[in-house]
Amino acid sequence: MADLKHHNDPYQYPRGIPPHPPPYKNANTSLSTTTTAFPFFSSFSGDMSAFSVNFLPPNSFLTPKTNITATRLYANPSQTAVPAQAQAPEDITAERLEPRVEQKGGFFVLKEKFRQGINPQEKVKIAAEPMKLFMENGIEDLAKIPFEELDKSKNTKDDVDVRLKWLGLFHRRKHQYGRFMMRLKLPNGVTTSAQTRYLASVIRQYGEHGCADVTTRQNWQIRGVTLPDVPAILKGLNEVGLTSLQSGMDNVRNPVGNPLAGIDPHEIVDTRSYTNLLSQFITANSRGNPAFTNLPRKWNVCVIGSHDLYEHPHINDLAYMPATKDGRFGFNLLVGGFFSPKRCAEAIPLDAWVPAEDVVPVCGAILEAYRDLGTRGNRQKTRMMWLIDELGVEGFRSEVVKRMPEQVLERSSSEDLVDQKWERRDYFGVHPQKQEGLSFVGLHIPVGRVQADDMDELARLADEYGSGELRLTVEQNIIIPNIGNSKLKALLDEPLLKDKFLPEPPILMKGLVACTGNQFCGQAIIETKACALKVTEEVGRLVSVTRPVRMHWTGCPNTCGQVQVADIGFMGCMTRDENGKVVEGADVYLGGRIGSDSHLGEIYKKGVPCKDLVPVVVDILVDQFGAVPREREEGEE
Repeated sequence: MADLKHHNDPYQYPRGIPPHPPPYKNANTSLSTTTTAFPFFSSFSGDMSAFSVNFLPPNSFLTPKTNITATRLYANPSQTAVPAQAQAPEDITAERLEPRVEQKGGFFVLKEKFRQGINPQEKVKIAAEPMKLFMENGIEDLAKIPFEELDKSKNTKDDVDVRLKWLGLFHRRKHQYGRFMMRLKLPNGVTTSAQTRYLASVIRQYGEHGCADVTTRQNWQIRGVTLPDVPAILKGLNEVGLTSLQSGMDNVRNPVGNPLAGIDPHEIVDTRSYTNLLSQFITANSRGNPAFTNLPRKWNVCVIGSHDLYEHPHINDLAYMPATKDGRFGFNLLVGGFFSPKRCAEAIPLDAWVPAEDVVPVCGAILEAYRDLGTRGNRQKTRMMWLIDELGVEGFRSEVVKRMPEQVLERSSSEDLVDQKWERRDYFGVHPQKQEGLSFVGLHIPVGRVQADDMDELARLADEYGSGELRLTVEQNIIIPNIGNSKLKALLDEPLLKDKFLPEPPILMKGLVACTGNQFCGQAIIETKACALKVTEEVGRLVSVTRPVRMHWTGCPNTCGQVQVADIGFMGCMTRDENGKVVEGADVYLGGRIGSDSHLGEIYKKGVPCKDLVPVVVDILVDQFGAVPREREEGEE
């Protein structure tokens, strides 16, 4: 079990990037650190990779320089509840600000006095600490119990259906009884060929039950896993530098960053250092960090590194927005973005700026404020924005300040580095890197689904043509970086890129995203991936568009497919067809935007049977996106 003494003092956080001179002094400034620079990590025996952060000159591509006061992302009222109050309400008492958790035996547990009216998941956490399955090797014993025996005891049944999610394991009780989906941690979406081959070897042994998905958080999910295999799989993950720890339930999800980090000629900052540090901090170098495993609900974080906002800051609980202040590089903070069945809210400014070295400490302070003060009743009202609503932005901010190492948090900077007028770039196909003679190639992975053989081929291509690295994107696609320009033609001639994962997909396929759907997910109301492909293909045969249209599908109101940020979104429901028969359908959303003028889409039409979606989408594309019916287009030619 990892040494937990560092959790006793909430202010003992590593300073993520060591102090440095004002950035931009040199375009090639590189800051490297090792484990000795991080007191938090020094308590662990594992090695920590060196990190480097590269900054560009301040005005190398920002023309004109923009002011964050005019362009900061704000919550839009159309899809949110009442926006968070600016000041702390007067009726917030000292008693309300008492932490609701306490540390016992190295783990944080809900105090007895706050256990009235808590939700069932909180009761499961109180009954047995989920992290003990990993940190005290409880998984070894659980994996040896015959699966039919596990359901006979409420405790072991809760282990299977709930507590294993702390290890990234999700039992597919409804559709694949006895099998699990395993979600990894893959900060910034960066993975290696060796890791990809290992995951392929895992899913291959499960035959038709095994496959993998690229997720909307730059992550891998693998399917078909059986419980007896889990201890060996966890060991194999560790051997290739991966973990699935703390990736589900009331934990911090995969830290998202710029998929072009370190290779983009126009990047603001290389986000890999920050997302890696955040992930290592949150999981204690993959050993398990109980300081952050008993949150009221899940929690999402991203670090912005590009003007394109590939990272979708407005839908994260914490988003780091690059900005300078008095010659120092750092980040303004947005907080509270989330989706749920009952409410969707865009992230709002915390009126806070942190220097680069405080990226990790402020993350810890925000997480502690949420862990300590968040309510644990109705699960639909336990995301962090509900706490911000209750305390007011300024009240929440003051609680964060209390938990900062020196109880200091600077106000936001006006020197925003994100160009608000930037036109979001398409990463599909061939693009030159900042490194001379190298390019990256963006590949379309239809609705993110891959098989074992696909993963092996992707790993081979990464080794043969690149540097053995792959990048996953939040749109469920893959980028192969570091390809020598002399090898590009041969790569583009590879069968996988000709027949399946196209560098230049049909225009309507470019922005297609789909959640797991009811093929595997017990919460999904409809099948999504196959339906999304079928509808998009049929629509593409009927109309022609001149620019990509982002279409997202989600199987249920949990909106894992993020339909509210799409140009056109489809949320699964049951509805009736023209004969009154109950059939699978979708509520259609319209008007979502990403980027600096982000906006959450709104309901356009409710309860459309899936079989009737094609004409609805065609009409939307013609009316709203300038599509032209193909027969007219052909006639004009």
